[in-house]
Amino acid sequence: MTHEILSTHDLTVRFGGHVAVDHVTCAFRTGELTAIVGPNGAGKTTYFNLISGQIPASEGRVVLAGRDVTRASVSARCHAGVGRAFQLTNLFPDLTVLENVRLVIQSKARRGFSILSTAASQVALTERAEAVLDRVRLTAQAGQKVSALSHGNQRKLEVALLIALDPLVYMFDEPTAGMSVDEAPVVLDLIAELKAQKDRTILLVEHKMDVIRTLADRIIVLHNGALAADGAPAEVMASDVVQEAYMGRDLAELTA
Repeated sequence: MTHEILSTHDLTVRFGGHVAVDHVTCAFRTGELTAIVGPNGAGKTTYFNLISGQIPASEGRVVLAGRDVTRASVSARCHAGVGRAFQLTNLFPDLTVLENVRLVIQSKARRGFSILSTAASQVALTERAEAVLDRVRLTAQAGQKVSALSHGNQRKLEVALLIALDPLVYMFDEPTAGMSVDEAPVVLDLIAELKAQKDRTILLVEHKMDVIRTLADRIIVLHNGALAADGAPAEVMASDVVQEAYMGRDLAELTA
């Protein structure tokens, strides 16, 4: 049975006289993947920034697992269970891929660098990190420095770091952007695996309608910063208002 884990209440942000996100009230449930769509400039990434704490809200609230986190920092929200891919990139570009993942696992376990750490615990951390890398198909790159990774492998590492963090809410903002045709399916398969676990909440900003059709349990549409539609994919896609005013031909093609 799903339950509400994250919600926004009249969430609003203004930049000067421009309202970028306009009183958005929405709840997200465990086990559900919600695609957030809308035309360029609709406020999708800004809404993500408000949820994850990159920018402060002008009005409204963000509630995570029953706790008001509206004024909490990015790191505090991260520790509370909000995981966003780019938050975790470039942590240590001069360390290896394996070392980066191991550090996130260590942080999650709240272990610091300590001379009292046992060799067994360090081995366990490394084994867990190796398992995550195997899951994202980065085992061969484990010894490479992060700064030397290809763009596609950097995106896979973002997912690896999120998996290592094990948040309550996974936030993906166009996760396959800039990836090759060969690389993109790996990341999409990983998101599908996370969804199949049914124990986490996933938010996905995506422009590719075939990706949305494959993964989404629910679609919300933002337009001019406001919530324009919210519902099951078939219901939202069938809306004439959404097709004509917000998504245009791409969405119409999806329902054909």
